[in-house]
Amino acid sequence: MEISLTRINKYLSEIGYCSRREADKLIAAGRVTINGKVPEMGTKIAPDDIVAVDGTILKDKKDSFVYLAFNKPIGIVCTTDTRVEKDNIIDFINYPKRIFPIGRLDKPSEGLILLTDDGDIVNKILRASNNHEKEYIVTVDKPISQTFIKHMSQGIYLEELKTTTKKCKVEKLGTYEFKIILTQGLNRQIRRMCEYLNYEVQTLKRVRIMNIKLDVPVGKYRELSKEEFNELNQSISDSVKTYKPR
Repeated sequence: MEISLTRINKYLSEIGYCSRREADKLIAAGRVTINGKVPEMGTKIAPDDIVAVDGTILKDKKDSFVYLAFNKPIGIVCTTDTRVEKDNIIDFINYPKRIFPIGRLDKPSEGLILLTDDGDIVNKILRASNNHEKEYIVTVDKPISQTFIKHMSQGIYLEELKTTTKKCKVEKLGTYEFKIILTQGLNRQIRRMCEYLNYEVQTLKRVRIMNIKLDVPVGKYRELSKEEFNELNQSISDSVKTYKPR
């Protein structure tokens, strides 16, 4: 099995220690060591190598991050401002570490939402240009027509938001039920799209975010498996980094 090697400056950036440019300066100044030796610029490291800066051994900050899959109940608000909203997601979960939701599900909606304390991954997932899929099961107030499916999938102009929704995958599941897969996250997007076609959403449940599927009871959460996280991380590896620590 081939061992994956990573350039030392990239490694320092990936574990959240500093930027690649700052890493290059540290390496040039001889402040970085690999297994006790000062490396040359561009040196690659293996997973079991010991990296230190100024004699302090570094640990991957990602190892301590929390990644949760939560089945949000109807009525819970996706906000971290616990002073404003009584039924907020943070108080409901009551997790021992400070975490925040990745994106939103509006109050009348239920289903999968991810929570973490990793600001980098939050911003990568939220960038609509990255085309990350989110899947929903929706019921409406009257029988679904083929015209409805066609218009929903081809994109609808939303006057309030002054934009046309991206093309998406829509499949009729029953007389009043359909599945929709979006790659953008406009405010109340599915509800607004349905309203444009004179349909009213009765229930809306998110059942998948990228490779993460909803598989816990309403109001419960679980940690992502290593396999899930690795696949998630790989799929967003080309996303632009926008997060800046406070």
